Amino acid sequence: MSRAPHAFSALQRALHWLMAVLILAMLFIGVGMVSTVAPRHVTLEAIHKPLGIAILLLALLRLGVRFRDGAPPLPADLPGWQAMGARASHALLYALMIAMPLIGWSMESAGGYPVVLCGSFYLPAIVAPNPVLHAVLRQAHTCLGFLFFLVILMHLAAALFHALVRRDEVFASMTSGVGRASVSQDAD
Repeated sequence: MSRAPHAFSALQRALHWLMAVLILAMLFIGVGMVSTVAPRHVTLEAIHKPLGIAILLLALLRLGVRFRDGAPPLPADLPGWQAMGARASHALLYALMIAMPLIGWSMESAGGYPVVLCGSFYLPAIVAPNPVLHAVLRQAHTCLGFLFFLVILMHLAAALFHALVRRDEVFASMTSGVGRASVSQDAD
C-alpha cells in the first residue's frame, strides 16, 4: 500500500457497493438454483456462472486498487480484539470473493460442464473431469457459500455498529468518502 488515506477513494467505494449488490444477488441466485429442478434452474444457472466470473474479476481489480490506494486506518480507540476481527474479516471476505468463483469453475470443470459466459463463449476447463472431485468441490462450494453469507452478515453488523453506536468515521469512509481528516474533532 502506498499510503494510508483518510477515506476510501471513489473507485474503492464504487467497487465495494457494486460488488455488494452482485454478491448478494449471487448468494440468493445460488440458493434458488440449488433448491429447484424447475425450468428456472437453467435460467438461474445461466446467470450464476458469468456473475461468478464477473465477481472474481472485480475482486482481483478491487484488491489491486486496495494495494495501490491503501485503506483508512481503524480508529485508534478501537479495542484490539475488534481491530483484529476487522482485519481478519476483511481478509476472509477477499479470500471468499476469489475462492468461491474459482471453486465453482473447478467444480463445473470436474463435472464436465462448461462455464458459459455468453452465447457460445465459454471458459476452458481448469481441472480434468473427475466425478469424485466434482462432489468434493460441490460440497466445498456449498459450505463456503454459507460461510460467505455469515461473514457478510457480520460485516453488515459491524458497519451498523460503527454507524449507529460508535458513530465514528468508519462507516462514512465507505459511504460518503468522509474520513477522519475531514470530520471536525467536536462532531458527534
